[in-house]
Amino acid sequence: MRSFDENLDLYARLAIRVGVNVQRGQRVLINAPLPAAEYVRRLVREAYAVGAYEVYVDWHDDQVSLTRYLMASDEALVDIPQWLVQKHETLVDQRAARISVYAPTPDLFKNVNPQRLASATLAQQKALKKVSDAMMVTKASWLVISPATPEWAAQVYPDEAPQQALEHLWNEVFRLCRIDREDPIEAWREHVEGLEQRAEFLNRHAFKSLHYEGPGTDLVVELPKGHLWLSADETDEQGTHCVVNLPTEETFTLPDRNGVNGTVRATMPLNYNGVTVENIRLELHDGEIVKYEADSGYEALRSIIETDGGGRRLGEVALVSQDSPIASSGRLFYNTLFDENASCHLAIGEAYPTCLKGGRDMSEDELLAAGANRSMTHVDFMIGSDELNVTAKDWDGNAVPILRKGRWAF
Repeated sequence: MRSFDENLDLYARLAIRVGVNVQRGQRVLINAPLPAAEYVRRLVREAYAVGAYEVYVDWHDDQVSLTRYLMASDEALVDIPQWLVQKHETLVDQRAARISVYAPTPDLFKNVNPQRLASATLAQQKALKKVSDAMMVTKASWLVISPATPEWAAQVYPDEAPQQALEHLWNEVFRLCRIDREDPIEAWREHVEGLEQRAEFLNRHAFKSLHYEGPGTDLVVELPKGHLWLSADETDEQGTHCVVNLPTEETFTLPDRNGVNGTVRATMPLNYNGVTVENIRLELHDGEIVKYEADSGYEALRSIIETDGGGRRLGEVALVSQDSPIASSGRLFYNTLFDENASCHLAIGEAYPTCLKGGRDMSEDELLAAGANRSMTHVDFMIGSDELNVTAKDWDGNAVPILRKGRWAF
C-alpha cells in the first residue's frame, strides 16, 4: 500500500503528464489557493522534471478575497489592472499550459452583496476574454484539478473531526482520480479510450436531437449539423493531447443555441462564486431561458443568466452515466469538477467551438450562424439522476435510447 506522500506525487505526475501534458520548453501557469501549497510544490517539481521552461504560480487566499469583496470600494472591485491583463494575454500568446487548482470553500461569499459579486465577476470576464476564448478552443493545454483542503473537507464531511474529514476526502480524491490503481497513468489511458468509444458512437449517428425526461425535466435539445461529441482526450493547436478535467466521466457537445425547448430541473446544488444555488429550475423557448427559479442563491443564478445575451442560452450538453465511480459514491462534493462528473449536466453560456467541425477556425459570426452560443460565461449545472431518460432522434425520425434510468442504454 502506498503512503500518502507517494499518492500525492502520483497525483501531481498525473496532472503534469496526462492533464496538461507539459512539453519540453513550455511555460506553465498555476493558479492555486494557499491550502493547496504542498500539492502545488509537487506540481512545480514535476513540471520542471519533464522539461518546463518556467513555472509561474499565482497564489490566492479565500479570506483575503472575502475581505476584498466586503470592504473594497465598488470602483476598485471592477478595476482590472492592465498589467494583469497583459500578463495573462502574453502567456496565451506564448501558449503556456494553464493549471487551475480548484479547491472552493462552499458558501464563502454568502454574506457578500450579490450585486458586488456579479459586477466584479463580469469585469474580470470582460477583461480576460482573450484568455477564456483561448481556453475554449484549447489553444494550449489546460487543466482543472481539485486537491483536498480542510475547508472543502469540512463541507463534504460535516460530522467528522477536521483531520479525519481531510483524510477521507483525500482518499476519495485519490480513488476517483484512479491514483489507487497499480499504474494510474495506464489506468487513465484505458479510461480515456472507453470515453472516446462513447463519443465515436454518438458521432457516427450524428443525431438531430436529444429528449431529456425526468422529474421536473421535459427538455428537447436540437443539435446543430456538424456537431462533434468530445470526451476526455482533447488536442491543443500544437497537436498536444491533454485531459482538461481530472477526474472526468463525461461525453459532451453543444446544443443549437436556438433549438432548446421545455423545462429542466437541477438535481444537485451548484457552488458558484462561493454561493450555493439550490434546486435550479429553467424554462426555455427557442433556445432562450424565459423563466428561472432557485430555492436559494437566486441572485447568483440571475447574475449568470444576465451576464450578457448569451447567458440566456445553453452552450453545452454532457452525458454521464449514473454508474460512473463518482455517481456510485453517492456523495455530494459541493465542487462542480466532481459533481458534474457524477451527473449529466448542461452549461449556461459559451459553447466550445471545438464541438463543431472546423469550429476552431470560425469567426464569431460563423459560429453563431452554425448554432454555437457565444457568451462571457460558462457555468455547468447538474441534471442527472436514476430517473433520467435521454432519447436521441436521428434525421429520419427514428428514436434511439441513449440513457435509461440514468445509465447508458447502448
